[in-house]
Amino acid sequence: MTEVYAEPGSSYWPVLWGPVFALLGLAMETLSGPVHPLGWSLAGLGLAAAAAMWVRARRSVCSVSLTAESLRQGKEELPVARIAEVLDGEESLGARVLGGGWLPPKGTMGVPLRLEDESVVLAWARDAGALREALTGSIPQ
Repeated sequence: MTEVYAEPGSSYWPVLWGPVFALLGLAMETLSGPVHPLGWSLAGLGLAAAAAMWVRARRSVCSVSLTAESLRQGKEELPVARIAEVLDGEESLGARVLGGGWLPPKGTMGVPLRLEDESVVLAWARDAGALREALTGSIPQ
């Protein structure tokens, strides 16, 4: 299955924050007095582990994938065959957000879709224009 459009939800670079902060702390400690490399190593590993869990959750909940067969928003999958039309932004008031949740994830914009049963749902992406174009080219005419 070839992806027509994809957003990963998060990159892995935040996992490096913890070790970088630990190295900075170790460097500052070498200038000021006794050095505790084991403590800084454990702190860096702990922060990296916490960031890795955060990244994994973001990649699970905030990813977008459009193939010829389906649109996946977070953990929810919608068959493309059920999409009747890509709507303008004004028609999305009160629409159910795909992927579960009350609002689209932070940093994303909504793309309203009319389904074959005439209900309206709200897809979302960081680059809503690109998702709109990909969906328009993917839905059956």
